[in-house]
Amino acid sequence: MNTDKQAERPRLVLVLGGARSGKSTFAERLALQSGRQVAFIATATASDDDMRDRIARHQAARAATWQTIEEPLQLAAAVEQAARVADVLILDCMTVWLSNWLFSQEQAGQVEEDTISAQYYDGALRELDALLDVVSALEPGKTLIVVTNEVGLGIVPAYALGRVYRDVLGLVNQRIAAAASRVYLMVAGLGVDIKRLHENAEL
Repeated sequence: MNTDKQAERPRLVLVLGGARSGKSTFAERLALQSGRQVAFIATATASDDDMRDRIARHQAARAATWQTIEEPLQLAAAVEQAARVADVLILDCMTVWLSNWLFSQEQAGQVEEDTISAQYYDGALRELDALLDVVSALEPGKTLIVVTNEVGLGIVPAYALGRVYRDVLGLVNQRIAAAASRVYLMVAGLGVDIKRLHENAEL
């Protein structure tokens, strides 16, 4: 085993894009190409028939040897668990996790942006910081691939909770991107490493 190559592997990879942009497929391809053991952390819950169908399709597309951990809320603990059984971890996805987390909070259905949204910003970012602390403590050679949506390019949501959700997810994505070694933006199934482009940008 080449330990030098192993040490060079990115510890955190972010894959983001719009709906049906190929995020999950791309993340799974990265994991397969690594040739290492993979664990899949699924944040979705079967809340309705459409979600059950989506979950079933995703499960059918995964390699049979992958271990799946279903965890809608406790991401830090899920990553620690996954790292005990695999080298490449896929977390799919932050978008669903944030929805789960917001609706688990008291008064989530009565959000007033000017009085309560800061509570959600702070709480969600604390959860994210706990996740990033776990990632930074992973053994050399372990990699976490995080899938998330870019929701800031569409129309402004018409209701308060939707606006809070969009804003908090934007902050979450920014914080993960800052910590990640690779940040792939998905466009029509194609991944572009925008972190490298950003680092090489000049005026």
